Parts: sequence; C-alpha cells; structure tokens
Amino acid sequence: MRTLLAAFAATTILAGAAQATTVYPLDRATILVGSPFDFKVELDKQVKPEDVKITVNGQDYKTVLGGEAQFVELEKGKDDKALGSALLLRGLKISAPGDYKVEVAAGDETKSVTWNVYETVAQPKAKNIIFLLGDGLSVAHRTAARIMSKGMTEGKANGRLNMDDLERMAFIGTSATNAVDTDSANTMSAYMTGHKTAVNAIGVYADRTPASLDDPRVETFAEAVRRLTKKSIGIVATAEVEDATPAAVVAHTRNRNDKADVVGMLLDVKPEVLLGGGSAYFLGKEVAGSKRKDNQDYIKLFQDAGYKLATDKNELAANASAEGNLLGLFHTGNMDVTLDREFLKKGTVDKFPNQPGLVAMTKVALDRLSKNPDGFFLMVEGSSIDKMSHPLDWDRAVVETIEFDQAIGVAREFQKAHPDTLIVVTGDHTHGVSIIGTVDDDKPGTEMREKVGIYAEAGFPNYKDENGDGYPDKIDVSRRLFLSANNGPDHYETFRPKLDGPFVPAVQNEKKEYVANEQYKDVPGAVFVQGNIPKSGDSGVHAADDVVLQSAGPGAEGFHGYMEQSDVYRVLADTFALGAKQTN
Repeated sequence: MRTLLAAFAATTILAGAAQATTVYPLDRATILVGSPFDFKVELDKQVKPEDVKITVNGQDYKTVLGGEAQFVELEKGKDDKALGSALLLRGLKISAPGDYKVEVAAGDETKSVTWNVYETVAQPKAKNIIFLLGDGLSVAHRTAARIMSKGMTEGKANGRLNMDDLERMAFIGTSATNAVDTDSANTMSAYMTGHKTAVNAIGVYADRTPASLDDPRVETFAEAVRRLTKKSIGIVATAEVEDATPAAVVAHTRNRNDKADVVGMLLDVKPEVLLGGGSAYFLGKEVAGSKRKDNQDYIKLFQDAGYKLATDKNELAANASAEGNLLGLFHTGNMDVTLDREFLKKGTVDKFPNQPGLVAMTKVALDRLSKNPDGFFLMVEGSSIDKMSHPLDWDRAVVETIEFDQAIGVAREFQKAHPDTLIVVTGDHTHGVSIIGTVDDDKPGTEMREKVGIYAEAGFPNYKDENGDGYPDKIDVSRRLFLSANNGPDHYETFRPKLDGPFVPAVQNEKKEYVANEQYKDVPGAVFVQGNIPKSGDSGVHAADDVVLQSAGPGAEGFHGYMEQSDVYRVLADTFALGAKQTN
C-alpha cells in the first residue's frame, strides 16, 4: 500500500498575508517502511471539514493512510491568535516503498508534497552500532587536538588521532527546516529520525501551536531498534542526559528545554545504559537542587524498573560487569570538563569531586551492552566541545576533543574484538573557529597582540606529553596555538588559557545587553574585541559549515560524498535492516 502526505499552500504572497498552509511530513521527506509517524495539515484559513480534500497518489487519504483523523476547526496561537483549521492523524505507517504524492485542496488553496518511502536490505550488515558525536566538532577542533596531543615537527604531525584512521568519510549538511544555521536539537534529531526539523525541536515536526509536546511525531532510531529487534540501547554523555543530543535518541518535543518531560521519555524507552549528568531533573521539587516542578522521584522509578544507580566513578566501576540496566548520574547539571576535572580542579569539581570521564563511561557502557547476544546501539556524546566553544574557551574545547578522541579509541579497540560493529564519528554542527597561528610569550614587548605569530612567524607550539597520557602536560606553555572565532559578543581577548575557570566573555548590563566582561580587562596585554552578533547574545554561535563524518566497519560504505543529516539515519537503518520486508 502506497502513501505520502500532503499539505496545501497559501494562495497569496502579499505583504501582511497569512502564513502559508503546511503539511507534515514536509515535501521530500524520506520515511522508513513501517515506521510510525504523525500526519498534519495546517490550513491558512478556517474551513469546515467537508471543504478539505486530501488525496494520496490520487486516492482519498483515508483509503491509503487509514487511521482516525482529528479535525480542528480553528487552531489558536499565542495570545489566542486565530491560525486556521488543521487535520491530524497520529501513528500512521506506510507498508510499501515508493513515492507518495499528497495533494491538499481547501477552497482556492492547494498544496502538494511528495515523500519517498524506502525499505532496507534484507539482512543486517552489523550486529552493533557505536555512534560517537562530538557536539560542535569542527575541523579546527580536530586539527588543534592533533597538534596539542601529538605535536608537530617540520609541518608533519607526530602522531594521529583515533578518528584520523576511520576510512569512510562524508560531508554532512546541518541546516534546519527553518534556518540555515542550526542547533544541537534538530541536528541530532535529523540523525536519529531521518527527518529534518526546526531549531530547538526533537523527534517532531515543529507545528504552529504554542504547546511543545503535541507536535507531529516521527519515530526515533532507538524506538525503531526497540520495536523491531532485541538489541540493547545505550546513551552516554558528559552533558545532562536530558540535553538536546542524548534526548534526541528517544524524545519528542518542540522545545529542547522540556527536560523534565524528557526524563519520562527516557524511562519509556528504557535504554539499558544511561550515563551522564542532569540528576536535577530526576529529583522531586522538594529535594535540594531539583529542577522539577513536581514531586516525581524518577531515580526511584528507574530503580523500580530494575536499574542500578551509580553516582560517582567508584560506583560506576563497581557496576561495570553487573547484570541488569544501569543509570549513572554524576552531576546535577552538565559534568565538569576534562581540563577542570582532571587537571585544574576548577569549575564545580569541589562539589562533584569524583566524576568519571567519557572514556570510563564508554568502557563501562560497552562492557554492559556487549553482554546482549543480539547486539546493541550505543550513542556517545563528547558534549562540552560545544559548551566550551560557545564562551570562546578554546583550550577547554580542544582538551574536550582529545578526550572525545580517546573515547573513539575505546570504540576502535572494541571493534577489533568485535568486527561486526559499525563505528560512526561525526559532529552535529560546527563553530566558526580556526587556528590562526601561535602566541609566543617569549617575543619581546608587553603587547600580547604583537606576540601572535602568523605565517612564518607562527612556528610550532611547544606542548609536551612526557607522561604519555595523550594530553599536554601544560596548556599554558610559552608558545601555544592561537584559535580565534569569526563571531561572538564584545569581549576581551587575553591570548592566554583561562586557568581560574571557564571563560565568561560577556555579562549583562542594566539594559539587558551583553557587554565585555571587565573581569578580563586588566589582564596584561588584553585587547577589546568588538562583537559582531546581536547584543542579546552572550557567547559565540554555531556555524552552518558542513561537518565531517567518518566511519569504519560493516555498513560504512553507505557514507560518501555530500549527505544531509537525515540521510545518515537511512544508513543506520540499513545497517540493522530495520526496514527489511520480513520485519514489517
């Protein structure tokens, strides 16, 4: 049976005209055979149900799509603004591959969209998938991590990152359905659903109504794995486990900040391993540190569902080989970054002194998940590459990239013993950052700007790793990499690592505008940098550049050339044969 949904269009494009009619899924959507999705038509005018005609490949939509349609004669937006009529069908499935043309007509308004419904290969290509995502991972982060970790002599790197040897590659487009630039929510959602969506949205098409939890849903990869296989699911992040990237593995919301609701969605899917920060959203509102607005105790609910709880690295290690599901919550918010956690003991390390790192969490997750003879899907996020790039704290961001690469090394070692494993390494979006040269403290004078070396004056940095742990023994060496962003708020460039704690480039003034943080004004040699983003912004922003995806293992041949993020889902589904005929 063939199917594709349609929407219809606003008839006038005049100044002040109402917003055009929309159909979800959007035109050119790709849909996995048998994967549940919601269908919605948003009309530009208020009409009666009998005035709406919808066909799919020339047939009445009820014949092709089935389901019970909900017709809303008048949807309302913010401040009770009238928006127009709408029609909604939930949980539809299309069982036959092909192109489906949906045509909508209501009075003088018409619109058509076409979807491609696809099936996968008949047999799985791999038993396991390890999907490693460096949040905000840009080419400059990779290059800087290689130089800082391995060193460089006469223009050649002295060593390689683990990600350098993943042989299959693709460039990945990151733009959202409503903007060329994007955020972590919709980018990871595109990877995990095969559908692009709007900024801040996860697992849904972002509709026009104010409510964030009723938007048209699409199935996530974890839900498909749960629906069709007996494989285990793991989620590991150094951010809050309710944050955009880990949430996108399972969740459905128009607003990525619905973190308390995301916890419930995590419990619905029940990943066998869930490790990261964010315990504040698991605690009832009466508990100190809670960020919930109710008294629901989700730690107890997870424990009642059979989960063991780990709250520090010792408890994590003790549970490495235990049976059953594992919940690890190591911080009320985002976990501290590697530079602070392992070396400087800054940030909130005094409050959470025994946090595990990404490498330890990845090892435990692989040990636990690999006990399932049917295999697993594991998502590992190096969360704070992005979180340290926003405040232009490049040293912390690069050290996070080194840690992320070491987690990739753990995955590669696992793959050697389990060659039926596909490894995918990518970013969700980029930052506008580049390596400009070096900063050389030994140059004469007091002006730090004059100590910046460019071209032949740059030379090479003098980081050392004498203990062989993969990290530089010091980041405040006398000649260090100089990374610079092409965007940001007003701030003071100090040309030095921020050893007292993460950089805070801008603070709000009495006009609610972000201005340069004068905490750094008197740092010797600091210079004022005029910002180039709106004054409502307190940090650097993402870039729309393509990200690099690298992969190795069975199924990796599906990654090549230029791909949209939503195309990556299809390769993952093909690797597990989630759309094979025998699973429909």
